[in-house]
Amino acid sequence: MSFHAHAAHSKKSALKPFVYEPVPLGPHDVEIRISHCGICHSDVHLVDGDWGMGSYPMVPGHEIVGTIVAAGSEVTHLEAGQRVGVGWQRGACLACEACGNGDENLCPENEATCVGHHGGFADRIRVDGRFAFPIPEGLASENAAPLLCGGATVYSPLRRFVKPSMRVGVVGIGGLGHLALQFASAMGCEVTAISSTPDKETEARSFGAHRFLATREPKALLSAASSLDFILSTVFVTPDWDALIGALRPNGVLCLVGVTSEPLAVQAFALLAGQKTVTGSAIGGRPAIREMLAFAARHGVVAKVQVRPLAEADAALGDVRKGRARYRVVLAA
Repeated sequence: MSFHAHAAHSKKSALKPFVYEPVPLGPHDVEIRISHCGICHSDVHLVDGDWGMGSYPMVPGHEIVGTIVAAGSEVTHLEAGQRVGVGWQRGACLACEACGNGDENLCPENEATCVGHHGGFADRIRVDGRFAFPIPEGLASENAAPLLCGGATVYSPLRRFVKPSMRVGVVGIGGLGHLALQFASAMGCEVTAISSTPDKETEARSFGAHRFLATREPKALLSAASSLDFILSTVFVTPDWDALIGALRPNGVLCLVGVTSEPLAVQAFALLAGQKTVTGSAIGGRPAIREMLAFAARHGVVAKVQVRPLAEADAALGDVRKGRARYRVVLAA
């Protein structure tokens, strides 16, 4: 059976209908009929060749929700007709130290869903079933899709670094940031939204923010000096690193999940004086993703989405590229 998808055939080219023959179904693989696929800003970077990853023709898409229509002989934890999701990662060795610790995302042999493989802007996909996650009944498919990458990306560092008593700042109220606000609030934290867009304050508060800082206002970050235990930066533009580090309390952590366009420039003394830490985080292992989905369903954490038909994949990707998504775009079959 041929799979029907939308692919870029060269760097920065338009997505066009594309038909391909899938690889044979392996013993651990599942075939998923895709109902929804979120568009992550990473898809833009991949199609545009910004990261020098992948090959063409390229079928992007790694926030996939659908139902299983076939399974390999070794798949025992999933069954036909079950609704599942697939995120950025589609495979790992499952034998190294990282995999043994539940950090499959750190496996040196990890495989990305749409790098070297055709992704979710399609009617079907075949992946390792051990990286397909059952979607809780409480989550609608269009809201769940962005959780598979965007949700995992922000939940994982919050899970590692944050306690309910902490004061948490989220930089950037976009596709990642609006989910981070919801997760941090549901974890019991006092949450500050930090944005360059003043008109997002009302929505930021609806997502769980207790305080809003508009960084275009002079000295906005200075007013937050030494007030936050943890800051999660979700932005792709380069923020004022010194001001963000200054907003941390002693032993505070600044964690990056957005890939900024310029190198990180930090004064060493700014870290030494308060024993502060700058770190990064990438998606999460399988235990973190399963936990994140259950947490989201229990606490009503959902992505705010604009649903577009799969036939409009190129136009929808263009809207994400131009920053028009508010807050995630999801393609529906």
